[in-house]
Amino acid sequence: MLRLIALFSLLLSVAACTNPNDLDKAPVPLGDFKLGYNVVVAPNITKGPASRDASKEEWTTAMKKAVGARFSRYDGDKLYHLAISIEGYVLAVPGVPLIASPKSALILNVTVWDDAAGKKMNEKPEQVTVIESFSGETVLGSGLTQSKEKQMQNLSRNAAKLIQNWLVRQKYQEDWFGGTAADRKQARAVATTKAGTTAGKPVSPAAATPAVAPAAKSAVAAN
Repeated sequence: MLRLIALFSLLLSVAACTNPNDLDKAPVPLGDFKLGYNVVVAPNITKGPASRDASKEEWTTAMKKAVGARFSRYDGDKLYHLAISIEGYVLAVPGVPLIASPKSALILNVTVWDDAAGKKMNEKPEQVTVIESFSGETVLGSGLTQSKEKQMQNLSRNAAKLIQNWLVRQKYQEDWFGGTAADRKQARAVATTKAGTTAGKPVSPAAATPAVAPAAKSAVAAN
């Protein structure tokens, strides 16, 4: 807990540079990724200093919604589960503009499960640290201009974008999700489908969605 509080104290003076407002665009290629279970828990969540209160249920609901909105757009050939544990947060309270206006922040851990292999892809959870985005609404502190619900929504959307960024890096660096070869396969499938539709002969994707073993959800939730 002391470590989280110390980290939050540092984060309050840091500006964010995350832009999650890209859901209306085509998603960044992520190989053969298709979202399976979207599991969010908050068993040991810590509220940082100078923060509004928010329940575990409020946080898990907001985070699941943001993850679903970002990752349900992928339609790859394999299922992967995201297991997220929310560790701590700060929801900025009203302060003195430009002098004591704190920033909202969120810390969470992420584990990715390969459904077909039935195991984690990262043994050590990836810690993601999120700061509220800089905007006209937050320049004087989001505690002055935003409700608690809006603050949580913005942090959750930023978190989902940062998770996506990490997964893309892992795809290139660790060959996750079939690496760039799977990207090319997906691109060819899309091009073939478009060509078939244009010719008046729609082409159905050949890949079938793999079944999820009943035990998989319990395993993901437990980690």
